[in-house]
Amino acid sequence: MVRPRALLPIRQTRSGDGWCDSSSHPAYNRPVRFPFEASAETMMRDDRLYDFVVILDWNVTSRARNRGSAIFLHIAKPGYPPTAGCVAVSPKDMLRLGPFLRRKARLTIKR
Repeated sequence: MVRPRALLPIRQTRSGDGWCDSSSHPAYNRPVRFPFEASAETMMRDDRLYDFVVILDWNVTSRARNRGSAIFLHIAKPGYPPTAGCVAVSPKDMLRLGPFLRRKARLTIKR
């Protein structure tokens, strides 16, 4: 995927990057590195869904256990099957959104 233009900080995902989804761990809903002792989602994926990810501020700034973690804006699977709580768009739409994404921006999600 072409790197989108964005006003957000951009960091290349590396092998070993993860996101802790274990609500009992101190790193809950935070980025982590593998190997990791608790449950965590792998950020470098063969299906390329996380080629461009925006971490949405759901339960990030003020974390609360069991309120959900890893709520991202990311690339959709073909056919747009449901996600596990994330927002997913086509690579083309992600490129179109990129220049509008910035800290404190509010996204309104409509079906």
